[in-house]
Amino acid sequence: MSQPDAGPARILLADDHTLVRRGVRLILDAEPDLTVVAEAADGAEAVAQARGLDLDLAVLDISMPRRTGLQAARELARIRPDLRILMLTMYDNEQYFFEALRAGASGYVLKSVADRDLVEACRAALRDEPFIYPGAETTLIRTYLDRARSGGPLPERAITEREEEILKLVAEGHSSKEIGDLLVISPKTVERHRANLLQKLGLRDRLELTRYAIRVGLIEP
Repeated sequence: MSQPDAGPARILLADDHTLVRRGVRLILDAEPDLTVVAEAADGAEAVAQARGLDLDLAVLDISMPRRTGLQAARELARIRPDLRILMLTMYDNEQYFFEALRAGASGYVLKSVADRDLVEACRAALRDEPFIYPGAETTLIRTYLDRARSGGPLPERAITEREEEILKLVAEGHSSKEIGDLLVISPKTVERHRANLLQKLGLRDRLELTRYAIRVGLIEP
């Protein structure tokens, strides 16, 4: 973590839309205490970049190919616990806020108001404080934050991280063999996870899995 006199905070920016990255970079690089030192186009690339760079903060889009921002955040929290994380999203969804906190992030910023909130959110994350965008401080969020701070139990995830990875790749149209190759597991194991997903979520087929993946922000519509 950079000290105040050690120069601007070093930021990794990950978003699969080049124009969004360009716009966000302009906002951040205009601030004397913030500088973007690396960019990534998906969550897997973001994790790979973070392994080898001296970084203070990762700003991750929630919906990205191969690996979402939330999946990348969970991995970064494991391998770089000192790295601060902030999520970007197009969707104003309370569930994303909870998932961002669970994944180790300080909160999230809506892309539609990034020009207003992003700099303040980055500075809050660097101070290790949760950022709640204006208008989102519901009783539910306040209760969640209080519970998280006091070390109380947090709500259980509906599906495991491995199931989430497989759900995302199924929804993106990959075959069981392709998913097995990507995750280095057998196609039979992929099929077993997929069957578990259908049963857990009460869904019938790939189409319903895809709709669910869109609803929870794993892929964009």
